[in-house]
Amino acid sequence: MSHKVHPKAFRLRETSDWDSRWFDEKQPSIYLEEDFKIRTFLMDKFKEAGIEKVEIERSPNRVSILIHSSRPGLIIGRGGQQIDELRDLFQKKILKRQLDEKQALKIEIKSIRNPWISAPLVAQWIAQRIEKRMPFRKIMKQSISMVMGYKEAKGIRVQVAGRLNGVSISRTEWLQKGQLPRQTLRANIDYGFKEANCTYGTIGVKVWIYKGETFE
Repeated sequence: MSHKVHPKAFRLRETSDWDSRWFDEKQPSIYLEEDFKIRTFLMDKFKEAGIEKVEIERSPNRVSILIHSSRPGLIIGRGGQQIDELRDLFQKKILKRQLDEKQALKIEIKSIRNPWISAPLVAQWIAQRIEKRMPFRKIMKQSISMVMGYKEAKGIRVQVAGRLNGVSISRTEWLQKGQLPRQTLRANIDYGFKEANCTYGTIGVKVWIYKGETFE
């Protein structure tokens, strides 16, 4: 029997890197919990900001959080006020290790120029429209058309699963256009997953975008 492998985990150090970069032998579970809470809080609070991913780096004297967003202004706020509020909130309620002045908490925002070639953002876009009860096939075709309109995208696959359109039996539907060599390690494949919470159940949305091969 075959086993499903996460597309990014399959290509670590080839075309992708870890979203959390730190090492600790004594209390890794504490840091894992903190990373999970930070990402969950940001995704829930800034749903309209188009957050692609949150990278977290830890060192003995610094915690760095890098937020990739298509609408960074919604996170930064007027005059950077929301960044200061986030820093205080993380230090008081999430980070169990209190940081002093020498152990700074750094929060940076990186703008995404083209959200349509980001698989996580495309998955979010599809999920938001499914929650609004729009026809899922129309949404899938529209997203594929938008993504393939950019030269960086060589291929795309969109898959939705669950009680589609509220039917009693769940099923899986998918559409694909262009190339998608999922077994090639040097293939630069971006992957995104998002759940659409509907009144009749949860719909899972998966998106793969192939951006060509990477040669070192």
